[in-house]
Amino acid sequence: MKAPFMYHGQDHNWVIPSTTTLTVYLAVESGFLTEALYVRCEPDNEERLIPMERSQDAGRLTTWKATIPMNRDKATTVYCFKAITTEHQWWLHGAGISKRMPGQEKLFRYNSEYQPPEWVKHQVFYQIFPDRFANANPAISVTSNEYCLLGEEKPTVAKPWGTSVSEHGKDGASEFFGGDLKGIRDKLDYLQSLGVTTLYLNPIFAAPSNHKYDTTDYLNIDPHLGTNEEFAELVNDLHQRGMKIVLDAVFNHTSLDHPWFDRFHQQGDGQGAWQNPKSPFRDYYQFDGDSENYIGWNGIHTLPKLNFLNPEVRDYFYAGDDSVIRHWLKQPYCIDGWRFDVIHMLGEGEGATNNAHYVRAFRASAKAENPRCYVLGEHFFEATPWLQGDQEDGAMNYYGFAHPVRAFFAGLDIAFDPCRIEADEFAQWLMDAAAKIPWRNQLSQLNQLDSHDTMRFLTMVNGDEATLRCALIFLFCWAGVPCIYYGTEVALEGGHDPDNRRCFPWERLDSRQDMVDFIKQLTSLRNQSSALQSGRIQWLYAEEDVIAFARSLDNERVICAINRGLTPAALSIPIWQMGLEQGCFSLLIKKGEGIDASDGILNLTILAKSGEILVQA
Repeated sequence: MKAPFMYHGQDHNWVIPSTTTLTVYLAVESGFLTEALYVRCEPDNEERLIPMERSQDAGRLTTWKATIPMNRDKATTVYCFKAITTEHQWWLHGAGISKRMPGQEKLFRYNSEYQPPEWVKHQVFYQIFPDRFANANPAISVTSNEYCLLGEEKPTVAKPWGTSVSEHGKDGASEFFGGDLKGIRDKLDYLQSLGVTTLYLNPIFAAPSNHKYDTTDYLNIDPHLGTNEEFAELVNDLHQRGMKIVLDAVFNHTSLDHPWFDRFHQQGDGQGAWQNPKSPFRDYYQFDGDSENYIGWNGIHTLPKLNFLNPEVRDYFYAGDDSVIRHWLKQPYCIDGWRFDVIHMLGEGEGATNNAHYVRAFRASAKAENPRCYVLGEHFFEATPWLQGDQEDGAMNYYGFAHPVRAFFAGLDIAFDPCRIEADEFAQWLMDAAAKIPWRNQLSQLNQLDSHDTMRFLTMVNGDEATLRCALIFLFCWAGVPCIYYGTEVALEGGHDPDNRRCFPWERLDSRQDMVDFIKQLTSLRNQSSALQSGRIQWLYAEEDVIAFARSLDNERVICAINRGLTPAALSIPIWQMGLEQGCFSLLIKKGEGIDASDGILNLTILAKSGEILVQA
């Protein structure tokens, strides 16, 4: 039996909080006859069914409303809708419609206590791997054989800008191209013209490798990137432009060269923990008694894992008034957020014991210094438990965005095994993932096609730029914050790490102005559209190779339609489900064109491997 049309948005028009209650709205097709219509909630961890009352009729839709109590025992209130007919019952929840009561993981959820910073959802992020973005001060660049990454092994290798990087598993971490903070600052005019509003930088603190996930000094910028003063000037310049910056925090482990560990006795003071059971820093790590055995992150011996049972470690990173977290949020730096590396793996002992305690503590420290600080976690897989409001504001959204996008557009899973899915499965995957977290956290997820840890998307789709453009359209229209990995705007390719960290080919700006302009078109729309930043999601079509969905807020409506297939697709989009019987829509991709809709239907043809964004005129 075909499911009836039932819809509940989660923006401020559909969910209205008071101090102790939520008023929620539901739209159904006017011809849908019910015996009863309820909101199901759990105010005391026990089911309560609240009858709904008719609110208004508009076109083919009838709107119902009800007021439910907010939970007093916890910050999150969950709810769903139950419709009873003469023969069936239908349940509407965050993952869609079903004939039976959904599990709690699918329920709509509202967090009354913990909210992400309001500014985050309005941003367009741009991720920079500092050594590969721009070299503006060659005098501070790493030189060949300047030092070794591992004692007397892996000497540094200075390479000319733009030459190829080593193969995967070789000398990638010891190769340097000279990108620096001045290079980033010199390109701010360009980045701002591209439509970027927030920079996310891979680690910039002192470390021997080019990726700098092996920190030796958390309170100083790596001298081959610049100085603390230069960084403060960069942040000030960004803020003067109305832009923001998020830094990468690697607090789970340190470098072997960190003075606390001093694996290669570079400090000369005999205080390092390595081979020194009497070291004042011995308990900063996790050694097996007096032996040389210690726990490394993920079993990697070059990244010794910190011991957060030690109060001095806690004070240094988050608990103290001058902790690392708070230091960079204060003057003169005033960064706007932290991206916490492998945050789900941090904890006590070899594993992640008491992980939630420490994530909450990191959050509390950051918010105490700056309540508007963005707390972003790195999770390569599902991050649902960390995204209920009291831990992270958002996550690098691999599970709820990058994984399904890769499967739908590239036919691959995260392990690069074949994984072709159809449009309806793609839509369901996205809805299943999003349903598990509160709406405002959905809007604060960091969505990326690729990153420094993945193959570049263009390479993933074998250089097919048409498919890349389709995926970019989806990136900028879906709920969450879009993040561009540097170089995407000039069609930069790259395989597995470290090939995905090639130098930015600045000479391509002129020859690839077509792609630059395409990105500018998307960022311009995103930066101007409240619907794309904050509006509810409504699926309108998802079959085989074609998807169409709407983002709506107040009187602004945007429709995104994408065809990944090899032949044109003719769509009849049911805009009556959006409360529209007719309307005129402007086509963003086909500039200057418009299309009229009537009788509640928008007829549209999407060419092969293309997408369109329609904005109601």
